Amino acid sequence: MREANPIDLTIPLSLYIHFPWCVRKCPYCDFNSHPLRGTLDEAGYLRALRQDLSAQLEDVPTRSIQSIFFGGGTPSLFSPDAFAELLDGLSELMTPDAEVTMEANPGTTEYHDFHEYRAAGINRLSLGAQSFADVQLERLGRIHSACETHESFAKAREGGFDNVNLDLMYALPQQTVDEAMFDLETAIVLAPEHISWYQLTIEPKTEFARRPPILASETAVEDMEKRGHALLAEAGYRRYEVSAYAKDSHQCLHNSNYWRFGDYLGAGAGAHGKRSNATGIIRTSKPRQPRLYLADPETTKELPLRLSDLPGEFMMNVLRLFDGVEFELFTQRTGLPIEVIGERWQSLVDLGLASEERLTATPLGYRHLDSLIQRFL
Repeated sequence: MREANPIDLTIPLSLYIHFPWCVRKCPYCDFNSHPLRGTLDEAGYLRALRQDLSAQLEDVPTRSIQSIFFGGGTPSLFSPDAFAELLDGLSELMTPDAEVTMEANPGTTEYHDFHEYRAAGINRLSLGAQSFADVQLERLGRIHSACETHESFAKAREGGFDNVNLDLMYALPQQTVDEAMFDLETAIVLAPEHISWYQLTIEPKTEFARRPPILASETAVEDMEKRGHALLAEAGYRRYEVSAYAKDSHQCLHNSNYWRFGDYLGAGAGAHGKRSNATGIIRTSKPRQPRLYLADPETTKELPLRLSDLPGEFMMNVLRLFDGVEFELFTQRTGLPIEVIGERWQSLVDLGLASEERLTATPLGYRHLDSLIQRFL
């Protein structure tokens, strides 16, 4: 692998802040989440986050934050005042139109008023609906009902949120194609600006991995996807990433930055980050266990990426985008000349799996995305 040129350090910067606690661990979840035991130490965790952020922001003193994502766990276990305090401390570093997303569980949103979250500075909400069938929610270990999702969505609208995402899964245990379409149709009737619709997969070290449920057949999953994509398109939701569909200009700015190989800081227990500097690209991670994180919030594991890793890292992200990216972005974000991947890309073009115009898969290639990405790893 030849020596890289300097990376464009004007690339977008985002911030991910992780809240590791939830009411109950879902059997399919492999995220860094921990069932809350006893009282939530909100003040203690905020102190740790402030210390963590202060240390990390010293490494990017001249760059503005274009998006913030509060993920979990269940961030909505924390009060609106907690988010107001964090955002007040970051306000001078944020672009004027910064996107600020909070994930919320419909089963916890009764604790606080959505008006207050909106007033705190959160301008985008992501509700974890997952299904609109109570029997499926029970199988998935969710703590909310379908009725509570409807109520939470209505409260979000009343609270001033005009940019809402609904998370939905398909290929659920014993789910039929018609049942999967019912979930999607119900979500579409609510008319969120964004829908994340993704297939349930069994991840290692989860309860479902230890006790696998009966899942839909491969034929049924293919039918769900075919009908679901058509349904979403007909309703005006444009697919712009493997599992992301948006109306108008409501693509998630934060996640799009990940997929375009932008930079992001990761703060909080178990958070990951990616940072470019004059010498290369560094992946960062924080201690997963909340008690270890709270003991030393500034502890950060850093992993410099090798030049040979960069093509795979880049393509693993950008090929998820339905329209891909321009060829120039490869050099801007990695410092490597496009010739590094030229031969492999041309072989995919010759097979009808990739485009000659830009770094994007063809419709055929998109159906075999894992195989395409594997070419660059």
